[in-house]
Amino acid sequence: MSSTFFIPAVNMMGAGSLDEAMVAIANYGFRKALIVTDVGLARAGVAEKVAALLAAADIQSVVFDGAQPNPTVGNVEKGLAQLRDSACDFIISLGGGSPHDCAKGIALCATNGGNIADYEGVDRSAKPQLPLVAINTTAGTASEMTRFCIITDEARHVKMAIVDRNVTPLLSVNDPALMVAMPKGLTAATGMDALTHAIEAYVSTAATPITDACALKAIELISANLRTAVENGSDMPAREAMAYAQFLAGMAFNNASLGYVHAMAHQLGGFYDLPHGVCNAVLLPHVESYNASVC
Repeated sequence: MSSTFFIPAVNMMGAGSLDEAMVAIANYGFRKALIVTDVGLARAGVAEKVAALLAAADIQSVVFDGAQPNPTVGNVEKGLAQLRDSACDFIISLGGGSPHDCAKGIALCATNGGNIADYEGVDRSAKPQLPLVAINTTAGTASEMTRFCIITDEARHVKMAIVDRNVTPLLSVNDPALMVAMPKGLTAATGMDALTHAIEAYVSTAATPITDACALKAIELISANLRTAVENGSDMPAREAMAYAQFLAGMAFNNASLGYVHAMAHQLGGFYDLPHGVCNAVLLPHVESYNASVC
């Protein structure tokens, strides 16, 4: 059986990688960024910090902080309008899964036109999205490096899955220094999301030796470091290990796909607007125990 392995062209990891990314962005020749983030990161000054680093590299930017948890069609439309009004030539997503997914939706519609709902399903777009640099601040979703984009259709109360090679970011950045401020609850929820990704990819019928290797290493790193990261958020080795773990889990599920846990979690999240990582944490032991009982 043949298989294809999807991953961004460039991925920067570890302490100090944010500064390294600014050099790479400048070398691409981009002139103006739409920074897609959420209200919390904007208020905390993280978006302002990234904007200042861009300015030092002679790159202009504007901030769209309208990416809400479980980003919606409306979020994408508002961000797309700001992108066009500001004449931005690339996008930076800053945050966890919600800003990344919102930015992917904006970037895809910017070049392909139409509404993000037009691209629900697998490889529905015709053109590459606007260049996207994904700067990660959590250790869970791996949306900074995947071809998955999850957008809530608020009218239908449904989480749409856009699975498209054209939403893969150009560059991903995982600097653990940006993850230190995560509260315990968010650290735990995102860590469980990463664990779920790894387990579901490992038992997937589409798994390969490459995805299995990524999944098993992710499980090992999460087991050894998640508890420490939750209890002591300033533990940089644990934060960095979790950054690598969630990325490895992303490599696994980006290519082997997911299963029952995410299928159910997306339905609950779309209908009740629940935190994605918490849904996975609750569902994972029940689904896996059921799988074990019928196998």
